[in-house]
Amino acid sequence: MAQNIFRGLGIALVTPFNHDGSVDYDSLERLVDYQLNNGADFLCILATTGETPCLTTEEKLNIKSKIVRQVAGRVPILMGCGGNNTAAVVQELREGDFAGIDGVLSVCPYYNKPSQEGLYRHFKAIAGATDLPVVLYNVPGRTGILMKAETTCRLAADCDNIVAIKEASGSLELVDEIIKNKPADFEIISGDDALTYPMVACGAVGVISVIGNALPKEFSRMIRLEFNNEYAAARRIHHKFTDLYSLLFVDGNPAGVKALLHEMGFIHNVLRLPLVPTRVTTVQKMSEILKGLKL
Repeated sequence: MAQNIFRGLGIALVTPFNHDGSVDYDSLERLVDYQLNNGADFLCILATTGETPCLTTEEKLNIKSKIVRQVAGRVPILMGCGGNNTAAVVQELREGDFAGIDGVLSVCPYYNKPSQEGLYRHFKAIAGATDLPVVLYNVPGRTGILMKAETTCRLAADCDNIVAIKEASGSLELVDEIIKNKPADFEIISGDDALTYPMVACGAVGVISVIGNALPKEFSRMIRLEFNNEYAAARRIHHKFTDLYSLLFVDGNPAGVKALLHEMGFIHNVLRLPLVPTRVTTVQKMSEILKGLKL
């Protein structure tokens, strides 16, 4: 079985835009440097937080190529490649440009609401279409379908290159069931910033983080403390961010973290429709918390 290399702090990278709506490649470069210099262990690009459904094919290729060149092998890169048309995803994996990419993140099919057998066959086909490691992504709040623990473990057992799952179901019970029944080499990655502390305590190997875009150093430190069994110190960092976790998502993702990054001077607070910037009142609350953190 292939080994999972996506451990520690992974960043669900945003896509910065200029005021005219075009991709802001200069800000993207600064943001990637900020992650690499402040504790990021891997990058997750062209996924949900990157507003990928609203990017053109050319923009996605440019973003991927620029990040690969900039990272230059310093950390692994996980790239989103999923959808609700199995044949189209398989074709993309077989014909797309994955040079410099270390693995693919593939979300559960959305809207169609397949059965558990449909989910199994979908991901088995995806795993068979690539030699790259595959990280499953279970996020029922976005897809409308929950992948059960038994389906996850079945895929992990039957597909050598399915190496991990990004779990964003919000259920610690489901996470614990996967950890209890999974193959030894298969791993769990948190897909929920607010649950990262308890998930790592339960056996998850890291997080693909939204808040890490803005605060990678402290969030990375929390995870490393847990890896060293220093749970009390890690919990103090977790509690510092409790209010911020909810504010980042109250007006949708990535609206919250883009507003936070704008407050920090990294990017313009611009999203592509149908997403819109977070409310002024939310921004004010986040700004107050940011000042109080004194990071």
